[in-house]
Amino acid sequence: MRSAERVLILLASAALAAHAQTPAPAQGPPAVVLKFSWGKERVDWERDPFGGPLENFDEMRARARNERRVDDAKRGGGGMGADHATRQARADAANVEAVRRNAKPPRYGFLYKATFRNDAQKTIREVDWDYVFTDAATGEELGRRQFTSEEQIGPGRKKELSFFVPSPPTRRISAHALDRRERDGLAERVEVMRILYEDGSVWLNPGPARPPN
Repeated sequence: MRSAERVLILLASAALAAHAQTPAPAQGPPAVVLKFSWGKERVDWERDPFGGPLENFDEMRARARNERRVDDAKRGGGGMGADHATRQARADAANVEAVRRNAKPPRYGFLYKATFRNDAQKTIREVDWDYVFTDAATGEELGRRQFTSEEQIGPGRKKELSFFVPSPPTRRISAHALDRRERDGLAERVEVMRILYEDGSVWLNPGPARPPN
């Protein structure tokens, strides 16, 4: 065999070996997270946190009754003087205020949302997804909310999935008060952990196993 032919064979063998050792490009999850967000929602609360206290139905009825009582007394009706009616109205108002003070503090629930696009060629039946919160400076994980959504998402289709739960994102977030700066220093992301398809096949996140909630 000629030396030139040997060189060509060696070069071809080296090229094949190099190609075989090249790792395949990493593939992301077949469901792409397009956007995500979270927010607070008032739960069993009749007052507006951004304004003054609002009356509930009982308070409104007591106020109307007291105003009518005072008006009747001033016009000479009702068999009692204006001073007596005013004292009764003040007593009613004091009772209403006492009920307000003894009422449970307002509480918030938390709405977590994420929009997914199905990039696979088959219909999704179920998605496990985690909403993860970390310290923006250190990367330390501060909270992880785990959800399983039973929703059909056809190939190439998009769908918003959401959950409303009482658990705040992290201990930094209050469930009883609003704070415009409570998001400061927080980083967040959504991780797709598992996908179940209509045909029974399953995609699993190749990363670390889903940590306990």
